[in-house]
Amino acid sequence: MRSAGLITSLRAAAVAGALLLVPAQAVAAAPAAPAAPAEPVEARTEVSISAVDLDGPAISTVKVTVKNAGPDRMRSLKVSFAGPVGWAVQPSVRTVDGSLAKGAAAETEFRIQVPERRPGFMVRTFTATATYTGGDGKGSATGTRSERTGVPLANLAAAYNGVAITDETNTTPGDFDGEGNSFSAQKLAAVGLTPGASVDALGARLTWPDVAAGTKDNVASAGQAITLEGAGSKLVFLGSGVTSGASGSATVHYKDGTSVQGSFGFPNWSFDPANAHGATLVKSTDGRNRPSGYGNAGIAYRVFAHSITIDPAKQIDFVVLPSNGNLHIFDMAIAP
Repeated sequence: MRSAGLITSLRAAAVAGALLLVPAQAVAAAPAAPAAPAEPVEARTEVSISAVDLDGPAISTVKVTVKNAGPDRMRSLKVSFAGPVGWAVQPSVRTVDGSLAKGAAAETEFRIQVPERRPGFMVRTFTATATYTGGDGKGSATGTRSERTGVPLANLAAAYNGVAITDETNTTPGDFDGEGNSFSAQKLAAVGLTPGASVDALGARLTWPDVAAGTKDNVASAGQAITLEGAGSKLVFLGSGVTSGASGSATVHYKDGTSVQGSFGFPNWSFDPANAHGATLVKSTDGRNRPSGYGNAGIAYRVFAHSITIDPAKQIDFVVLPSNGNLHIFDMAIAP
């Protein structure tokens, strides 16, 4: 809004060789429009879960707290709790006697059977659900907690588990598609995809694998957890697919303990429409390397980009890739 005030004008006229100053009249400022009332913050029932001891095999006690943040007294409160699939919980539901005034909280306890810890990185999610009458009037509320063991891989290169690129003079190490076929390093170079080259796609700057042809250069996605730091509006993946079913959900875990899931996919590296699964074509190469040598000239073998939406206000901690080995990922990067 422009500041209102007194606007003064200067008028000059020459009278008998003198300068005449004429004061301007005060101009009343237009009345300010009344400010719109602030949207009230909706009170919601809060459900929180205590830390879970994952040092199994053991029986761990978990506490679930429900706080009535609504305007009315909360009644008929029941709380259920569940861990990962196959983990036994006792009891599965607890009933809270009496009622809760506004701002009051109730704590319930559950016992969960924790199996022996497995090696490697794991993220386990626990969920508690409260059902009730009154309170905020919603009837139910849910809280989740994720606990992790182990350490995510340092970067995507640490997860490389396959050879997608070979030299035309030595094609035998390649196996992008499960049949021993691979991208030609020479044909990739012809379209600018050389080791360590920058690739701009969907607002992100990605990097082509900086490794020698015939060595591990991509990740066949299988739920690997990869460290990735930064913030932005999109997480962009660079890769290609095997079969027409190369899609899945990635989970982005933020440093504040929350997470978000997003689905993406890549077309088959050769025969699907270039926009299958909503992907974007990045580069096309001519032909491919087969176990017997270069072949299939005149047929395009392609690299794509796809993205998922993330929260630009949150710092990323790590990313869990989809559990679908038909998705082959060369790099991932954050777009502003």
